[in-house]
Amino acid sequence: MSQKPKPSHGLAACPGCAEPLESGDRFCGACGYDLSAVPAAGAEPDRPTVAIGTPVTWPDAPPRDPGSLSTMTQHPGDLPGTDSGGRDLPTMEVRTDGPVPAPETPPAPAAGSGAGGDFELAAPDPRTAVQADPPPALAQGPAATPGATAAPASSAALCVACRAGRVDTDGYCENCGHAQPRERDHMEREAGPVAAVSDRGLRHHRNEDAFAVSTTTLPDGSPAALAIVCDGVSSATRPDDASAAAAAAADASLLAALPRGTHPQQAMHEAIVAAAEAVNSLAEEPGQDGAEHDPHRHRNAPACTIVGSIVADGLLVVGWVGDSRAYWVPNDRGTASVRLTEDDSWAAQMVAAGLMNEAEAYADERAHAITGWLGADSYELEPHTASFKPDHSGVVVVCTDGLWNYAEGPEDMARVVPADAADRPLHSAQVLVGHALDGGGHDNITVALVPFTVTPQGAGSA
Repeated sequence: MSQKPKPSHGLAACPGCAEPLESGDRFCGACGYDLSAVPAAGAEPDRPTVAIGTPVTWPDAPPRDPGSLSTMTQHPGDLPGTDSGGRDLPTMEVRTDGPVPAPETPPAPAAGSGAGGDFELAAPDPRTAVQADPPPALAQGPAATPGATAAPASSAALCVACRAGRVDTDGYCENCGHAQPRERDHMEREAGPVAAVSDRGLRHHRNEDAFAVSTTTLPDGSPAALAIVCDGVSSATRPDDASAAAAAAADASLLAALPRGTHPQQAMHEAIVAAAEAVNSLAEEPGQDGAEHDPHRHRNAPACTIVGSIVADGLLVVGWVGDSRAYWVPNDRGTASVRLTEDDSWAAQMVAAGLMNEAEAYADERAHAITGWLGADSYELEPHTASFKPDHSGVVVVCTDGLWNYAEGPEDMARVVPADAADRPLHSAQVLVGHALDGGGHDNITVALVPFTVTPQGAGSA
């Protein structure tokens, strides 16, 4: 293949209009440019690609976000390129107005979180954690041994903030450094017919609630279901430890007492006493509250509230200290719902003394100041217990004020409890926590549901 001879003027196109030129042209056939005035091609100093004085056409500026003082930022994915090694640059979407979504996986918005802006990440929602594929070494390793303890979830989790980095064993993202939600930030448990859900909420930095749900059998072999819910007192030292210790101790006490034949109401009383002792013991642990650094600083002892319910042998038993509550919600919503507990609180005292009506008392800023709690610095412990024998089926709602603040009256609670709560307790507990989050999630939220079934008369007879 022969090469086309170069034009004598050394130009392939007209300097004036960019029209292609032929060899020997003296003038441009399109615009009449005098090609003889163009210096002959030859060695000359480097010059800019665009002639000085020629207007430069830049791409249009990115549009401005509504309400923003600056234009949108261009990111690597907008203009492809290569790095210094010749490899293609990553084209994953980059955002500065919130968490970065993983490729092909749209992120779930964090409940209650607004745009974080360029200066902070949006608050992560603990329920949006996504499990990443295990590292190759783990994926190709031997099959897991039955009964072996699983590795911590954080070792295989994607960051809930940037959605790109893997979470290290220390709980921080290797990519963006964001701390990940702790296990107690959102917990769900199901034990037979009983279920519970606990969530940190949208305003607190940690979850200071705790719960326990269990099932056991009575001496005659009939089943018993129980739920314990505790709310740590935020103004006290180690409220999260107090609630966890109380819930565990009460649960263990009930599981030991009920199979021995202890009456459920007596068993509940003993469980609350055991919970109080567990919380009191936290105040006796040396060096746990930092008092050795400032021995003159006053610190309240660890403290929490408690409420529990037992369904066994046709009885519904509740016990409590503090302002956590239990509600009875029948399956037939045409039947009245009932609050089964009375708060140990300033508001309840005002109402009981006849000094205020309930609306006035609970509208006061002192309404939620509790007058009874579990803790070494509490007043004399007075566990409250009560037994009921409903004549129709329903569900017991055991909860902290993080829920009942958004459904305070029995009729309010009945409206937000799903109609199939007795059949789907875990799902219904999730719905109730979502109701509190939608309402503002100002506090930790914990709710347990214990179904109560009445066997129709004559059922099972010959």
